[in-house]
Amino acid sequence: MRTGLTAAALRAHRPAFVGTAVAALFAACVVSAATSMLVATGSDTLSPSARHALTANGVGDMAVVMLIGSIYMSVFVVASTMGTAVAQQHRELALVRAVGAKPKQVRRAVAAQALAAALPAALAGFGLGGLLGRLWFDTMVTHGLVPDGVPFAPSWIALPVCLAVAVVTSALAGVLCSLRFSLLRPARALAEAEAGRRGLGVLRAPLGLLALAGGGVLSVLLAGQPAEEAGQGAFLVLLLFCVGMGLLGPRIIGPAAWLVSALIGRCGPSARLAMLNVRSQPRRFAAAVVPLVLVVGFGLTKIAMHTTARHHTGSAGRSSAVWLDYIGTSLYAGFAAIAAANTLAMISFERRRDLALLRVVGTQRGQIGVMALWEGVVVTLTALVLGGLTALVTLAPVLSTAFGSPLPYLPWTFLAGVAGGTLLLTVGATTVPVRAALRRRAITVVKSA
Repeated sequence: MRTGLTAAALRAHRPAFVGTAVAALFAACVVSAATSMLVATGSDTLSPSARHALTANGVGDMAVVMLIGSIYMSVFVVASTMGTAVAQQHRELALVRAVGAKPKQVRRAVAAQALAAALPAALAGFGLGGLLGRLWFDTMVTHGLVPDGVPFAPSWIALPVCLAVAVVTSALAGVLCSLRFSLLRPARALAEAEAGRRGLGVLRAPLGLLALAGGGVLSVLLAGQPAEEAGQGAFLVLLLFCVGMGLLGPRIIGPAAWLVSALIGRCGPSARLAMLNVRSQPRRFAAAVVPLVLVVGFGLTKIAMHTTARHHTGSAGRSSAVWLDYIGTSLYAGFAAIAAANTLAMISFERRRDLALLRVVGTQRGQIGVMALWEGVVVTLTALVLGGLTALVTLAPVLSTAFGSPLPYLPWTFLAGVAGGTLLLTVGATTVPVRAALRRRAITVVKSA
């Protein structure tokens, strides 16, 4: 039964597992590059002069931070996409439990799905990581961070790291996401699969509130500290707010999306339909908004520190250090973009029967396409508002102590780029799967679903 259930799930939910594979590929590629970079810059065969130059430039510390950050984001994205893939199967899992499958059989089948999706992607990502690592390394040489003559080669040490991050994380995330559901009685599992789970869980809500409260308290305390200490603590404030947003996603993002959709709903019938869709699925859309909030908040915080410093003092700091910040921000943006795009695409694929029913009752394809466009607008505006607020709260103590004003300076071209990039991502991830679903005959989709 385990093999049959695994194969059936991979066929029925192909986009979900393609998304998991893409996340695992990107994660393994970045982790492989970062690991190879750390090995190359920490080799015992380096000359004393090269080692002194690397130490003076802080390259070793940068490599460690980049590796830890890439592992953290990889685990977050891979676990998120695999969890969403399992959540889409709740109805099927409840049905196989009803016909006699044991909980451990369900969990093993989910683990096998994770291995089938993540293992080939992790191996491919390990290979591509060598090319990415070479590109990073050459760029660091160009910026003077790494002296000429320091050799670089892809490290085999990165392979077990990639497998642990991509494959083990996928399997654990799948098993943990299916654990509670597999232990429910079949009748209750079927009911929950149809209606969805309403609560956040026993620990999730208090931990989320604690993280937000901790971020707020720390932000207030940092306002009275010297500029350098406030700057060092700002990242912890940002991290606490991001964790709180992630844990309380539906409870925070739901009301924000409700307010945004209320404004959008005045723009015509397709916009009103988009508003109703977002309001009826707060948990699902929150899963797509959360990574966007994180990347908007993180990106605005990191970039604003440099642009505000340049505005007040004429210099943003060492060009090499600024370049590294931009590289790190780009990586986090890539991780978040994959998580958000996967989630939005999965939502669109999962409701293909609802879209077919709209067409059966007379809704035109163009109207459904416009509805999907408005949904992307709602997601974008919600992410920009919450991400902007997160960045402002994080930056306020740092900028107050450093420049006497809590407000950052951000060029309008940068703000337009952030808004435009976020909109392009969400609209593309929402409308492309919808248009693909509309190519099939509506009555055929209704009968087969």
